[in-house]
Amino acid sequence: MRPMEHPLPLSFVLPNPADLPGLSLGFLDGSFEDLRDLLLRASTLTSNLNHDCSDLNHRLLHLRTDLTKHAVSWISTSLSAKVSFEDLRLNLESLLNLPTDSVGKQTNWELHQLVEELCRIQNRRKYFVTALKLESLVGDLEDSVFHHPISKRKGSTLQDLALKQERFSHAIKTMNQIEEILGDVTRHHSQWRRLVDSADSRVDKSLSVLRPQIIAEHRAFLSSLGWPPKLATSKVEHGDVDSIPNPLLLMQGDKKESYSQSFLLLCGLQQLNTHKEKRKKLHMPKENDNDGLWATDELVKPVASRMEYHFMKWADQPEFIFELVYKVTRDFADGVDDFLQPLIDRAMLVSCSAKEAWVSAMVQMLSGFLEKKVFPGLIDMYKEKQMKSEVISSWFHLVDQMVTFDKRMQSFVNSDTCLSYEGSSTAFSQGISVMGLFCKKPEWLKTWGKIELKDAYRKTKEDVKNDKAWVVDSERTTLGNESNTRSAKYVLSTREDYKAPLVADSFLNRTWRLIDHGLSLPAILPRIQFIRATATRFLWCIFKILLLEFKKTDLSHYILFEDTLIHACGPINAARYLESKLREWSDDLVFVEMWAAESSVKVDKKPEVSCQGCFFGEELKSLVELETNWLMEIITVFLHQFDNLCSDHFHNNAVSWEEDIITSSSNLTVSQGVAEALDNLRRHLCVLHVNMNPKDFLDLWRNLAEGLDHYVSRKFFSGDPVLRRKKFERFEVDAEALLTVLQPYCVRPGAFFPRVREILRLLRMHEEEKARLRGALSRNGNNCLRLFGISNLSAQLVEQFCRCY
Repeated sequence: MRPMEHPLPLSFVLPNPADLPGLSLGFLDGSFEDLRDLLLRASTLTSNLNHDCSDLNHRLLHLRTDLTKHAVSWISTSLSAKVSFEDLRLNLESLLNLPTDSVGKQTNWELHQLVEELCRIQNRRKYFVTALKLESLVGDLEDSVFHHPISKRKGSTLQDLALKQERFSHAIKTMNQIEEILGDVTRHHSQWRRLVDSADSRVDKSLSVLRPQIIAEHRAFLSSLGWPPKLATSKVEHGDVDSIPNPLLLMQGDKKESYSQSFLLLCGLQQLNTHKEKRKKLHMPKENDNDGLWATDELVKPVASRMEYHFMKWADQPEFIFELVYKVTRDFADGVDDFLQPLIDRAMLVSCSAKEAWVSAMVQMLSGFLEKKVFPGLIDMYKEKQMKSEVISSWFHLVDQMVTFDKRMQSFVNSDTCLSYEGSSTAFSQGISVMGLFCKKPEWLKTWGKIELKDAYRKTKEDVKNDKAWVVDSERTTLGNESNTRSAKYVLSTREDYKAPLVADSFLNRTWRLIDHGLSLPAILPRIQFIRATATRFLWCIFKILLLEFKKTDLSHYILFEDTLIHACGPINAARYLESKLREWSDDLVFVEMWAAESSVKVDKKPEVSCQGCFFGEELKSLVELETNWLMEIITVFLHQFDNLCSDHFHNNAVSWEEDIITSSSNLTVSQGVAEALDNLRRHLCVLHVNMNPKDFLDLWRNLAEGLDHYVSRKFFSGDPVLRRKKFERFEVDAEALLTVLQPYCVRPGAFFPRVREILRLLRMHEEEKARLRGALSRNGNNCLRLFGISNLSAQLVEQFCRCY
């Protein structure tokens, strides 16, 4: 009979020979002849292979032990050789310092070459020692990571978890030792770049295996604790959240200790990663690295996955989204702080707060949702013209909610400190600010700026069209000035003090709203970019509106001149009020910091702009130029009117000097040709005094006095000698009348008419003094005039006066 054949198992499937390597296929062909032979001899061959592998592992371990012993022996020998070489180098250097003659120069050169060779040998010895240390540590790290398949051993007990955590801790400790050596090499031996790169490459491979394992174990342990907690869905549907128990506070005993060790492992791994990044970016540091705390991020990620379900239902009601995040953050913050802060202190993380890390992680979670699910849709809708109005309202509502949320978070984080102050509108950290989303997306920041600017300009155009927009309410200031002293009335602060029109408040309120939104950005450079793109451009639009409003005034229309002056005071007062507020804002510390940052990096600015000395320097410069030009235009019209009314009086017309005189109320006789001009000037100054702000009115009448002083003194010395003498006789009365016109606005009006005052001094000189003046002029010329109290009239004019008298 034939022997019974063994049936093949149905589940036994051999691999395709074409998929096997050549060596494996040759080994199988040499060991087995057919399928039956495979079934009979497979177990024996497996035992033999296991025995051989075990022998090889023991032999490899023995070789590594011998290598370590030899390395230690070599290092000890190397240390003694190092001492000997160092002594020899010092002795040779001392020989080089001895006095030499021409015969010993060759010997000194040879000694110098020997010293250089010894230094080279010593440097090479340091390299070999460092390489051996790194090889030993990296090999130990690779053994602990690759020769113990931790990721495949799924422990179900706390003992298994403790064993894994011990191996993880040993690996992290080894990597820290390696990083310490690499940091020293990077600082002191930059030429050993290949050694550093080689060690980094091997450590990175180990780290790429180790980090997912540590995180996976941490997540699995969190899940076993019941994290994340379930949200109270019955109230969430209506935009509210009930109080949620914190599973972290329910841990006791071994579970609490296991979580603590897992937390410390993540912190140690993050610290190691931070040190590596700092070393690699030593020559190119990155600003504002806000990675957060990995262990806290692991708490937030599962919470975020549950909250996103509710977020999607509230896409059109963002206030519910922000309220939910704030509620969950607040409910868990105290428990997280009480439980995790001691662990952070054990991990020796400097300047790290558990509460801030928790809040930052929650905010970044919300920011990520807005970045992926909300803003892309708004941007796409904004590009469609028919949807713009709806998108703008949604955009404003969302941004308002973001700003409010950041302020609430700021107040919450700083509730137990004294670092915050009431009314602060600036974000306190990019990591704890959902507005930081715009800092990461410059194109969204640009779109937001366009929306804000267009909306502000549209509303401003509607405000300007109001009939009462440019009305100057001077009643309050007039009544107030009657009771104020002369000095106090120039201390201005409010719109009423500046007699500015109602629209000026609208200008400032809309400008500040744009600035306030910009200040909500946590980073200073995006803050500058937004304010420059919105508030600054809006200011230039306001300047254009003011300019167009002033151009509507026709100062050449003499019949309606007083009404025209009142209308011109509107834009002038508004400009002065805006200037005062811009200077006040520029003195604020926030704007000083922005101006300093802008000056250093010159963000969207020309190099010469920073020389203006403040954030709104260029705008203030243009605004002051506008005010100056407008005042000079009014002064020019006043002087032209004065000249037209006095032209006949000052021309060479003898009859005009012999006309009857007019007696004023102060019993001063005034020439008929001057009386009308002075009365006209007085009325117009009264109108401006009532309707123009005190500072601009002060500049106006002082510059007007200077112009009149030039005009009157020039006319005084014009004409032929006969008429000149008649002018001298009548000038004193006319000049006193001119000074009387400005008497209500200053105590000593003569101080603002220096030439007229010196002419009066000449007219009032006695004959003896006039004779001394003539003699002094003939002897010394210009040098003697100051002795007679004359500094504004030239010697030629004084001589001309002396010839007539």
